[in-house]
Amino acid sequence: MLKTNAFSLEHSASISPRNREMIERRRRVMGPAYQLFYQNPLHLVRGEGVWVYDVDGQRYLDVYNNVPAVGHCHPHVVDALCRQARLLNTHTRYLHDNVLDFAEKLVGTMPAELSQAMFTCTGSEANDLAVRIAREYTGGTGVIITNYAYHGLTASIAELSSSMGAEVAVSQSARMVAAPTHNPKNPEEVGRRFAADVRAALADMRRHGIKPAALLLDTFFTSDGGFFEPAGFLREAVEAVREAGGLYIADEVQSGYGRSGRDMWGFQCHSLVPDIVTLGKPMGNGHPMAGITIKPQILHRFATESSYFNTFAGNPVSSAVGLAVLEVIEQENLMASVHETGKHLIEGLNGIADRYPVIGDVRGMGLFAGVDFTTPTGAPDAQTAAKVVNGLREQQVLIGASGPYAHTLKIRPPLVFQREHADILLGSLERVLGRL
Repeated sequence: MLKTNAFSLEHSASISPRNREMIERRRRVMGPAYQLFYQNPLHLVRGEGVWVYDVDGQRYLDVYNNVPAVGHCHPHVVDALCRQARLLNTHTRYLHDNVLDFAEKLVGTMPAELSQAMFTCTGSEANDLAVRIAREYTGGTGVIITNYAYHGLTASIAELSSSMGAEVAVSQSARMVAAPTHNPKNPEEVGRRFAADVRAALADMRRHGIKPAALLLDTFFTSDGGFFEPAGFLREAVEAVREAGGLYIADEVQSGYGRSGRDMWGFQCHSLVPDIVTLGKPMGNGHPMAGITIKPQILHRFATESSYFNTFAGNPVSSAVGLAVLEVIEQENLMASVHETGKHLIEGLNGIADRYPVIGDVRGMGLFAGVDFTTPTGAPDAQTAAKVVNGLREQQVLIGASGPYAHTLKIRPPLVFQREHADILLGSLERVLGRL
């Protein structure tokens, strides 16, 4: 995986002595594998809504984190966590109303076919479980992923996360396909081309004696740079996999929970019903919880051959948190807000792109947008993207970059992001580009 927007020791001379000391302490006790953001790393101590605050009280607009989906430290979520934590926290081998209330509320947001849920603690675990179930159900091992996919960090899922880089070999039974690309002049071609690539991957599996188990896709292709339209372009590829005996697993860790502003789940933008849906990060608003929803006939087959237990997943505290997050989305009518704010944001980004040729493309849906930086020849421009990311950090706006060339701004704020916050981002971005 490209170390996008990663701090490097070569920049340590420009940061405060206090932060230098913390970085050295961190390196000494936590080792070298962890990554820090920004050339000038942040020491954050508090969050509220779309804002985070550093140790000196400086406020930063969070335009990056989808984990606190309903905003940092939302009072309704925090209160639910504290109330249950004072009473009991145990596991799913005992009966408890919370896990049932949460499961019922969760599957109630899904198409009727996805009527059962299982819980994990991380999105990596959720994808690991989904692939395990798909392989047992189909009798196959082959999984189709995109060229720069990210689905998690467990051993079995890291080898299905092609963005991990050469250090982590892709599974021999996996096949990679190019992520879709937007084609405004011929939108129908997007789905046809993607389906053709999936069929080619299936044909290659057959040639090598590999039976397909699943097509595993992040619905918004986040790590690939973010691709959203036209609506329905995934259908032909999903049909091809099912015809070959495989399942469709929709990884909704980054595209779910109303982020499109149109539907609760990203796959609904394509009028599809996956066989398994994997969930994570936003599910607990920062509390570590994740899971899957699944068609019951698939889970029944799995349960006849295997059992499942996770000490922490589905515990009463986590279930109270998950239920509270869904309640906030519903009670605060966040999807309508996401739609309106997202429309304003995309219009503003397109306006900036018209004034700055270094922006090659703007695309998005709801509160998820990608902004590509390109050279005059149209080549990906990671250098400019990095300057913009760090320039925005100095403007007290936190953002990230993604894509195989690290040249795409990844705009993915909490769902409580409003029009006035979008205007702060747009103004800051224009100032940074003007200085460049």
